Amino acid sequence: MIYGAMKFSIGGPLKLAFRPWVEGLENIPAEGPAILASNHLSFSDSFFLPAVLDRKVTFIAKAEYFTTPGIKGRMTAAFFKGVGQLPVDRSGARGAGEAAIKSGVDVLERGELFGIYPEGTRSPDGRLYRGKPGGLARVALATGAPVIPVAMIDTEKIQPPGKVMPKLMRPGIRIGKPLDFSRYGGMEHDRFVLRAVTDEVMYEIMKLSGQEYVDIYATAAKRQIAEAAKAQKQAHKEAQKEAEQAQKEAEQAEKEAQKEAEQAQQQAEKERSDS
Repeated sequence: MIYGAMKFSIGGPLKLAFRPWVEGLENIPAEGPAILASNHLSFSDSFFLPAVLDRKVTFIAKAEYFTTPGIKGRMTAAFFKGVGQLPVDRSGARGAGEAAIKSGVDVLERGELFGIYPEGTRSPDGRLYRGKPGGLARVALATGAPVIPVAMIDTEKIQPPGKVMPKLMRPGIRIGKPLDFSRYGGMEHDRFVLRAVTDEVMYEIMKLSGQEYVDIYATAAKRQIAEAAKAQKQAHKEAQKEAEQAQKEAEQAEKEAQKEAEQAQQQAEKERSDS
């Protein structure tokens, strides 16, 4: 009931304002469990995809969205619950993974759609990063549910980081054909199988999205970007400090040269007066 009301109040205006285009909608089953595995470009991905589907899709979200105190926190929690988000505590990597898997299995056992972002976080630069095998693949093999690759397109351009007002433009959604991994049934604890399943899904997402693929995790890429930005800031600070020191030395040298010139002039004048 709440999901339907939230979808009507948010999804309707969202489609009207941004007019997202969709390809492959026929690949979403009319009933029964399925996993929607999507690239992750923007915070808005979890709103645009459900907005174009007739069926409810449940994503997982970090628990902080549901536990923030105060009126704003309660409103945020109500909003995320209303749009079908499930809280997952990410305080511990393993604990978070197990919680995500359990949440996904529960949703699929109810015969519903479960949405997941194999990259684990938003892309920092619009490229497609290596998928994490712990969540998607384990849920797929544990439940036998088909995996439907999804590509969100241009959603990161609607509201880039630092921008308050969204840009009115048409994002796109490409939905691929379901992938069947039943051949790996009972092998959800084999890390090589999990890696193979995840890589196959990521390859299909790459074909749908046209993104450049980077064979590292997005979390590592974000860390590298942050470290590079920090190093650049430090280098800029040191360069500025060196420039200021050089300027001080130049000013000091100029003062000393001026002083020597004045002394030389005074000496010359004294010699003339003596003669």
